Amino acid sequence: MSNRDIVVIGGSSGATAPLKAILGALPADLPAAVFIVLHIPARSLGLLTTVASASSSLPVHPAADGMPIAKGNVYLAVPDHHLIVSEGRIRLGRGPRENMARPAIDPLFRSAAAVYGPRVIGVLLSGLMNDGVSGLDAIKRCGGLALVQDPAEAVADEMPRSAMTTVSIDMAMPSARIGDLLSDLVREPAGPGLPVPPDIKLEVAIAAGERVDSNVIGAFADPAVLTCPSCGGALSAIRGSKPPRFRCQVGHAMTADVLAKEQEHAVDEALRVALRIIEERAELVERLSRDGRAAGRQAVAEMYEERAKEYRHYAETIRRAVLLSMAPPQPSGNEGGQDE
Repeated sequence: MSNRDIVVIGGSSGATAPLKAILGALPADLPAAVFIVLHIPARSLGLLTTVASASSSLPVHPAADGMPIAKGNVYLAVPDHHLIVSEGRIRLGRGPRENMARPAIDPLFRSAAAVYGPRVIGVLLSGLMNDGVSGLDAIKRCGGLALVQDPAEAVADEMPRSAMTTVSIDMAMPSARIGDLLSDLVREPAGPGLPVPPDIKLEVAIAAGERVDSNVIGAFADPAVLTCPSCGGALSAIRGSKPPRFRCQVGHAMTADVLAKEQEHAVDEALRVALRIIEERAELVERLSRDGRAAGRQAVAEMYEERAKEYRHYAETIRRAVLLSMAPPQPSGNEGGQDE
């Protein structure tokens, strides 16, 4: 029986420091391969050097398509490609963005779960929103283990906290202890294999760049009266997803939280455009009012003057709405970005 020899790690905002702590604690004889996805800009430089310097005992490689997987090695996702694990080799996927990111954490976690099942240990670190949570759920559905950084110490606690409220997490702990725990867990035998749910296989194929159409999406999602913020296409709600997620006909995927955040941006932009147009309209009718008075057309001037007051009132209402949208949210007790 194989050991738990596939470790997948994902993080976003605030994840670099805990990742360095984890890698620094892994021994040179680690009997497992480690795969890492951090949300990185498409033209990011220097991340490989940062990770390699932290992993003093294990060699770090930028992932390359077709690269063989070997134990005792660390593989790092490269910009603008999903990192996908296949049987014995790495694949780089140019499939649609997930949660507005490529590389995204979920495709790595799902692909590892689909191929290696109970041999997988998933680790979710600090980050905004909830990329990686669906992937952790896929790992659990295929018999693997799910670990998260303790939200109390995370710079951005949304990712690990969302995982803890959505998925049956095996353990949450400070990052300083995760490396030592992994060193022990990878030497334990994996549990029995489980059937891989068809929806996980389909989503891995989409991330790899395989063809997407309504029939493919319809196999695991139902149409929703919502549009994709990336392409404007119709969204479908993925059945039984944890957390709730959507995919469009192009294949863009996002959780409900990410969709809500993108809609918020769209509403804010629409308000600003409306404010500009109404203020320009008010300025125009005020000019017409002045011209009417100069021409002795008192009734026309008064009509335009009233319209200008009305437009100024509308503009002030929209301005208040814009200011409210900019107000910082109240602390809830309980976000990463990704360059396009």
